[in-house]
This record gives sequence, structure tokens and C-alpha cells, in this order.
Amino acid sequence: MSERKVVLVDGTRIPFLKANTSYKNLRSYDLARLALKGLLDKTQLSPHELQQVIAGTVISNFTTSNVARDALLGAGLPYTIPAFTVTMACISANQAITSGIDLIASGQKDVVIAGGTESLSDVPIRYKKKFRRKLMAAQKFTKPWQFLTFLNLKDWLPEIPRVAEFATNRTMGQDCERTVSRIGVTRREQDEFAIRSHHLAAEATEKGFLSQEITPISVEPKFQLVDKDNGFRKDSSMEKLQKLRPAFVKPHGTITAGNASFLTDGAAFVLLMEEEKARALGYEPKAVVKSYAYTAQSPHDELLLGPAYAIPKVLDQANLTLQDIDVFEIHEAFAGQVLAALKCLDSDTFAKENLGRSQKVGEIPMDKVNTWGGSLSIGHPFGATGSRLVTCAANRLIHENKKFALIASCAAGALGHAMIIENCRG
Repeated sequence: MSERKVVLVDGTRIPFLKANTSYKNLRSYDLARLALKGLLDKTQLSPHELQQVIAGTVISNFTTSNVARDALLGAGLPYTIPAFTVTMACISANQAITSGIDLIASGQKDVVIAGGTESLSDVPIRYKKKFRRKLMAAQKFTKPWQFLTFLNLKDWLPEIPRVAEFATNRTMGQDCERTVSRIGVTRREQDEFAIRSHHLAAEATEKGFLSQEITPISVEPKFQLVDKDNGFRKDSSMEKLQKLRPAFVKPHGTITAGNASFLTDGAAFVLLMEEEKARALGYEPKAVVKSYAYTAQSPHDELLLGPAYAIPKVLDQANLTLQDIDVFEIHEAFAGQVLAALKCLDSDTFAKENLGRSQKVGEIPMDKVNTWGGSLSIGHPFGATGSRLVTCAANRLIHENKKFALIASCAAGALGHAMIIENCRG
């Protein structure tokens, strides 16, 4: 990082909800607009101090393709503030945040809001390519009989969206099955991790820990108050999870709906500032950014192992070891994905063959990992999760009175991300 220190002033998110529940009539634009307003209200930032907005998203809506700019305007912010949207699969918000960090560290900006948004209730569904070509050609039709080409009803069938890796045509669940099988993560280990995630999220909700990062909102048209996440299951148990059938590889797979993240709607943003600017405006920052790293592996064999590569890289950049880290926030796309990455980090063989290191990175104690729940229980709006992780990590540092937190995520395309932040108040 440059001499200009970049600090996290604060962050917030609207509650993360299962797709097709209370946010089903809202677009990703609406969710982002509400989260932006929530962050402005929480921090009492003067809109005239804000210099940039950056938002991550994965499933872009054609009408709001630059959702950062549209949400900015919808939130009532000055039209003079530039905004852009980024997409990097499940680390889109991470990329938005690090783009903001770079703008501040390089001296181009002093105050940036960054994060992301996603609506899995409002996935654009399009016609098949053959029919799309007919529609484009129809703009030049001059004779009624030319429209007879539309009588083939098969052409009217839509393309059903499928969350699959473009390079391999496999779903993430199928890839995760390959990974856990190769690395040796059992069904029971995955179910135990999932139960832990749900119980911790329920506990953190009941104790008010998650309320620190949530902005309650009223949802039109009945203006129903939504003040907490609705995906965690307090009554999750091994008995219930063991009854679930494999979702991706039948009948002998190990990944089920119970140990995988669910489709989620939500938005989350953080307020980043240059440290002296933040203090001049009267803020007490929560954390300072130490370092961040991105990695890329083969999508054919290591689609979900991003954290196993990004974590050692970011530790080296910060001149720290796993033992120096007090708080870990690791994205839970699947229970098996997290456990596989942890096993890789604790493997001498993986270190030598994949990282070019003489010995393993080390073991991450589970009592430091996602202690307020994770994506399996809180939810995973693709474009917003990274912002939730950063905010939660900062809040945990302060709550636990610890020094360093590490955030790590995997993403489609076999991408990985990790970031280290340091408590400003410890």
C-alpha cells in the first residue's frame, strides 16, 4: 500500500433474503439504492464529500447496466458524482472495494463508497439466439407475410438460466463435488460445517451482533419492515441434513441444498476514506487496509480453491503469518469448498506442488472462522457478499478487541481474493 492510508469508516447492508421472498418485486437497482441510502444515514456523510461510487454485480439488468450510477441517482446523491459497475463473479464487491482503495491510495480520490448488489429474484430471461436473430431481422420487415417466420412455437421457448462455468459447462456444485472427492472432504464434515454456520448466524442475530451491519428497510407496496436475514435455520440439525439427497451428482454426491449457499437477494456497501480526511471529518475509522491480493487458477481443476492461493499471497504481502490473524471471514459458497481450502492450506503436499513453498501455510483454527455465521446461513447475493465480509470482519475485530482480520473468497472463473485489515480502535 502507498503512504496514503485507506481506512474503512463503516459499512452496512440491507437484510439478505432468500430469492423470491420479500424482495421479489425489487430489482438489483432498488436494493442498491436502499443500501446506499442506509449507509449515508448511518454515517451521516455529506453527499458533497463523496467523490466516487463503485458497485459490483453479476447478473446485470439491461435497463440498469451501470447499476452503480443508476442507484446513486435513485438514492438522491448529486449527479456530479461519477460511478461505475464492475463484475468479477462472486468477488465483484471485492473488486469494487479494491478499486476504491486504489483510487484513494493513488491520490485520485479521498472519499469512496463501494460494494455491490444482486437480485436473484429478477434474473433476465432471454429468447434463444435463433429467435433473437429473427426479432432483429423483423425490424426491416415491410410485408405482413414476412412475419410468418414467427409461427414456429419452438422458437418462442426461453433460454433457462443455468449457473454453469463457461469454460467447462459444469455447474459450481458439480465442480465442488469433484474438489471434495479429490481432497477428501466427507458428507458429514460438510453437514457439520453447515449446521455450525446456521447456528452461529442465529446466535449472532439474537445477540444483536449482525444488527451492527444491517439497515432495516420498508418494502413496497405494503411497506413491510425487514430488519433481519431470513435464510438462517436455528433448528438445523444433523438428523435433518442427513435426510437431504445430493443436489448435483446423484445418487452418490455429498453436496445438498443443506450444505450449499442458497439464491439470495441483497446489497451492501462500505465507506472508504483516506485516513487524514476521515479524521478531519470527525470520523473514527474502524479498520485500515493492510493489503489485498487476487489469484487465478485452472477452471478445469481448481474452480473453488481461490482462498487456498490468495491467503498465502496476501499474508506474504503484509509480512504476516496465519498465527498473526485473529479474525477470518471466508466466503461459504459451499461447506465443502471452505473445508477443501482449509485442508489445502494445511497440506505440505499442496504447498510444494501448487504454491511452490517448502512447507504448508498452516492450520486455521475453526474458532476464528465466520463466528457470526456465513454465506451458507446469511445468504450469498453474488455481487454483494464481499462487502458484507469486509464489514463483518471489521465489526468482529472491534467486538473481540483483536488486531488483524483476513477476508477470503472464491469465484467463478477459478478466481480468488484475499484482504487483510487492521483494527483502528484496538
